Amino acid sequence: MLPKSGPNKKGHRNRRLLGFPRWLSRKARRILQSSDDEYDPSDVITVAADGTGNFSTITDAINFAPNNSLDRVIILVREGIYEENVDIPSYKTNIVLLGDGSDVTFVTGNRSVVDGWTTFRSATVAVSGEGFLARDITIENSAGPVKHQAVALRVNADFAAFYRCSINGYQDTLYVHSFRQFYRECDISGTIDYIFGNAAVVLQGCNIISRMPMPGQFTVITAQSRDIPDENTGISIQNCSILATDELYGNSSSVKSYLGRPWRLSARTVFLESYIDDFIDPSGWTKWSGDQGLDTLYYGEYNNYGPGSGTDNRVTWPGFHVMDYDGAYNFTVSEFITGEAWLESTSFPYDDGI
Repeated sequence: MLPKSGPNKKGHRNRRLLGFPRWLSRKARRILQSSDDEYDPSDVITVAADGTGNFSTITDAINFAPNNSLDRVIILVREGIYEENVDIPSYKTNIVLLGDGSDVTFVTGNRSVVDGWTTFRSATVAVSGEGFLARDITIENSAGPVKHQAVALRVNADFAAFYRCSINGYQDTLYVHSFRQFYRECDISGTIDYIFGNAAVVLQGCNIISRMPMPGQFTVITAQSRDIPDENTGISIQNCSILATDELYGNSSSVKSYLGRPWRLSARTVFLESYIDDFIDPSGWTKWSGDQGLDTLYYGEYNNYGPGSGTDNRVTWPGFHVMDYDGAYNFTVSEFITGEAWLESTSFPYDDGI
């Protein structure tokens, strides 16, 4: 593995540029490292909407991939719009989806609760296979705000990581359901509870973008669902940018926006070293139902900046904390998701500490 670099512009000394496991072939390493065409296509399964690949749908490629693979199975998804709901079951392990770029490779679906799907089953892409990776691809649910809960991506798989992806929807965009997950330099957009679930997840260097909700609604980024205080789960948002669409900025005087609300009694969410823009309400956080979880949740903020980052007027709930360094360090890649044990092999960059 390459040595740690010096501090970047924010003073981080822990950025890792990652090595590769021994089993990964030189050509496969080039695929993970680069966006050019200097590799042998026979090393990968290619999906192309125009029919020039091995398959024209991602689902067919997943079905073809070996079951319970101990090696990475690389599926190259060429430029195009793939209108399908992709399911990666638990026996399809170590799948890697590589797009041509999040601006040209799209997976889109429109399932929603209003149309009869459960929230869990509404996902455009659903990942249950351990070791799943995705890079340079957009995943979206286009059902729209009027269809209420409509998931773009659901992940209930351990050791799942996403790099330079876009995950777009409205209500319930990203369902970080369970296990350890990592998102780096992704764009994630939505309206209500659009990052939700009970995984142990770190989002790092992402753009988190609140969109205009329906009339009379507010926006809220997170709805974490830890049930009991000894679960080692939560949502850690580090070195991200908390932004809004132009339409929401233009209506921010009449539409309130929040960082999170407690879906379950022991909800746990932290914002670390992130830019928070001024559309976020000064109170920062909002209730779910009555006083549910206000004494038992853990909401934390550490060393954030930007016009919406001030903590003087934040909620005064017992569970809200302005964190110190030691408290914040518990929610880093190395401590919270044991990242050094598994992110080493992904080729995705990460910061392991504060």
